[in-house]
Amino acid sequence: MTMWRSPRHRCGFALLLMLAAFALVGPWIAGRAPFEQDLYGILQPPSLHEPFGTDHLGRSMLARLSSASRLSLGLAVLSVITAAVPGTLLGLLAAWRGGWTARGIGAIADAVLALPGLLLVLLLSAFAPGAFWPLYVGLSLVLWVEYFRVTRASAAVVLASEHVEAARLLGFGPMHVLRHHVLPELLPLLGTLMSFGASAAVLALAAMGFIGLGAQPPSAELGLMMTELLPYAAEAPWIIACPIVVLTLATLTLVLLGGAGRRQAA
Repeated sequence: MTMWRSPRHRCGFALLLMLAAFALVGPWIAGRAPFEQDLYGILQPPSLHEPFGTDHLGRSMLARLSSASRLSLGLAVLSVITAAVPGTLLGLLAAWRGGWTARGIGAIADAVLALPGLLLVLLLSAFAPGAFWPLYVGLSLVLWVEYFRVTRASAAVVLASEHVEAARLLGFGPMHVLRHHVLPELLPLLGTLMSFGASAAVLALAAMGFIGLGAQPPSAELGLMMTELLPYAAEAPWIIACPIVVLTLATLTLVLLGGAGRRQAA
């Protein structure tokens, strides 16, 4: 409960609620689909009708930003969850069994780490340009190693402690040890890793979209929007600022939540 009293955590949680509400309610407020064009109203400045103006094709920036926020946050959270579950389970298995099991899984993790994360995502994206599954699979393959290594190291220390030895001598089984000794130590660390992992995933998705290997037009994605709107930055600076601000807020939100979890673990 200490983390809930942290101003940093409260700020991060408030920003997260604000971004989630924007992503969910934005299309309803805009009243337009994110791909709907109006060539008679291109590069319109912010107004009551269009709070964030329109882009070079007359599309509502409000609708596109909310759709991009939903896509980026949703895909990042999904990637983090599907990386955290196998990574944590493999880390627990390696710490519990040790020996060849730990060395075998560790070798696989080292092989994944030998390849830069973004390069792995780029390789998978080459098989299906513009599709979302290579980004999702690539991010999950990159992120699981971190969960595995942290879980293995932390669980190994806990399993070698006197409390666990006493529990085993008293006849308690593996599930009791896991639930009462290992997980209380792991959960704060995993929460921090998930926050920072989601932040890294959001940035990676934006980077892939910016270089043209992520989402493709007419999809609304923060990195892709920056690329599309960059030529119009001089005459309509607000439209290039909008996706940058949303990306910054999303990253800041997840970093604040991760920092709060780290302090709680300490």
